Amino acid sequence: MAVSVLFDTLLDCTEKRVPEIAIIVLDQRCQCVEGRADLLKHGSSLAVVSKTIFRMSPAASEIALRILYSVSMFSGNSNVVQEMLQVGAAEKLFLVLQVDRGSKMKGKAKEILKMYSRVWKKSPCILNHLISLFHVFHGCEIR
Repeated sequence: MAVSVLFDTLLDCTEKRVPEIAIIVLDQRCQCVEGRADLLKHGSSLAVVSKTIFRMSPAASEIALRILYSVSMFSGNSNVVQEMLQVGAAEKLFLVLQVDRGSKMKGKAKEILKMYSRVWKKSPCILNHLISLFHVFHGCEIR
């Protein structure tokens, strides 16, 4: 229930600080198994979280990426991997690598991309030039 209220706040609130507080609370919820499960039960959770990256403050963007990282590391399964691909979260991770100068965000994005590279490499949803850029600029092989 709380996760739904937080997502409604992220989607509907026009004030600046309230959505940032909502993303902080979501991050706290994602630190435990039940919180991540609640997040994944919400139909648009990964889409909403990934869309907040670069649309809010730098701190909120970092927190949104930390949520994706937490879900990927501890609750990642084939459904999560596919959903991240379908809602554009994977492309957002590539964007983080290209745009962000902060090592925390870039490091987390790189880890998620490496973790799911085998699945995403085969997908028509990921543009080939993004995979090439990842390899060239970051010295990481997408297997």
